[in-house]
Amino acid sequence: MDFRLLGPFEARHEGRTVEVGSRRQERCLLGLLLLDPGRVVPTDRLVDLLWNGRPPASARATVQTYIGRLRAALHPYGVRIDTGGEGYRVDVTGHRVDVDEFGELVRAAGAVADPAERVRLLDRGLALWRGPLLADAADGDLRDRLRGTVEELRLVAVELRAEARLALGQHAPVIAELMPAATRHPTREQLLAVLMTALYRGGRRADALRLYRATRDLLAADFGVEPGPRLREVHRRVVAGDDRLDRIGRPMYEVRVRDESLPWSVGGHPALDFCNTLAGWGLVSPLPGAEWLRGYRTLAVWAGHVGLADEAAVSRLLHLARRDPDTAERVLAEARTLRAALRACLVDPADRRAFDAVARAAEVAARALVFRREGDGRGRWWIDLAAGLRLPLHAAAFSGAQLLADPTRLTVRACPDERCGWLFLDESGLRRWCSLGTCGGTPCRGA
Repeated sequence: MDFRLLGPFEARHEGRTVEVGSRRQERCLLGLLLLDPGRVVPTDRLVDLLWNGRPPASARATVQTYIGRLRAALHPYGVRIDTGGEGYRVDVTGHRVDVDEFGELVRAAGAVADPAERVRLLDRGLALWRGPLLADAADGDLRDRLRGTVEELRLVAVELRAEARLALGQHAPVIAELMPAATRHPTREQLLAVLMTALYRGGRRADALRLYRATRDLLAADFGVEPGPRLREVHRRVVAGDDRLDRIGRPMYEVRVRDESLPWSVGGHPALDFCNTLAGWGLVSPLPGAEWLRGYRTLAVWAGHVGLADEAAVSRLLHLARRDPDTAERVLAEARTLRAALRACLVDPADRRAFDAVARAAEVAARALVFRREGDGRGRWWIDLAAGLRLPLHAAAFSGAQLLADPTRLTVRACPDERCGWLFLDESGLRRWCSLGTCGGTPCRGA
């Protein structure tokens, strides 16, 4: 089966449309389950969403009736809806859901350095969108409640593709695409920074400056804040006529997920990516951009990006961090300490003090592990959601312990350039340098 939620709801089998759900609410119910495949969606949540917080007395019985009809319609195609706990779970093993395919393409694009390949992957992903989420099954209020994560990922995809096209020198189509998007999202600073860069490269410096002034005024009027550092830096370079805004074909060693800048994956293992920075491990005063763990939000998003936490867990962590910023900051400080100890272990296997620090963190993490069955039938260890804000810290510690227990840790190399310090696996035993052309915008002597 091929389920399409990015636009009008569609269910297809071998290229032919299959009628699933004679009522709009039935299709909407199936869409809600497909947005969270393989996991139990509580009945109370389904009722709340289907009736927008104002359910009739018969709502739960109506949901049971809808589930029965959907089961009958999907059974011939091998799609099961199971009852689990206090809700329902749809098993789509062996089937396709466009929302999941879109997420996989965006994540794959974020992990590649070649801008042409990034554009190709994102073009495929964005082509899956045929209209608003569940366009004919959900009303406007429900769509507003549902589309947060999916819509955020779509905007990230648009931004990533625009940045990749700028790297290929295609500023004109970037301007055409981002101008309408900037009107709809006038305070999305990442999008505006890319658009300002495209305008500058297109010889429209005055337009870029006007866009910045309008954004600054809007942020001040609505939120009482100044633009963030990324947008201010682009503005400074436009004013100064900095040629770095006009340089194309630069390697892209930064991944942006949920509008967070994460280190480019060069190590081949999440624990190595945790240790890597954009530049400057060896400097007393790191180069600009060296510290990727700028805030707890970045730590949580990184854990989801490298597969140490699922998207639902990341969303919950971001919510908890907003509610309890003090605890989030303490966890972030512990994560930085763990990162330093783990890197010391990997650079110097004889550093017993650093090894013991990682071991203690891993022992604590192990007590928070749960073994969970995945959609493909395989099992996997995850950090329990009960760990709360410490979940990504425990995940990083457990991942680090797995690498330290693996013989491949003896093949870890560090670029000797003091301005770089990237860690990578070298199972061939031949590479002495990181082979990166640049690290965080600074030429690497080791490359």
